Amino acid sequence: MHRVRILLADRYSPLLHQVTRVLEKNYDVVAAVKDELTVVSECIRLKPDIVVLDISMGEKSGIDLAQQLRQSRCNSKIIFLTVYEDREFIDAAIDAGALAYVKKSRLNTDLTAAVEAVLADRFFISRSFVE
Repeated sequence: MHRVRILLADRYSPLLHQVTRVLEKNYDVVAAVKDELTVVSECIRLKPDIVVLDISMGEKSGIDLAQQLRQSRCNSKIIFLTVYEDREFIDAAIDAGALAYVKKSRLNTDLTAAVEAVLADRFFISRSFVE
């Protein structure tokens, strides 16, 4: 059976390690990149099922990167993992093609649920955003 392949993108190494630990029990984390410039090329090269993106990637936002992924040959599903709680960020993420929006403080409880929802082509937003 095919294990789900996930690419992680966040500029902070400690968070990349934490997310990897959460996901690697059930999924294959094929790359954890800190550099916004390599997200699209790694997605094209590795063909992950899912890309987990932070909104704050550097000069280029995760929203911009998600739009680039949609315009490239990368067909991965997108999950945002972020600290931003404003409705405008959630709307922008969904407009950019994301199927999930997870609050970083809830990654231990929500990220796996978000992955499962996205794999079933369902939207997922951390509960704290919708309350």
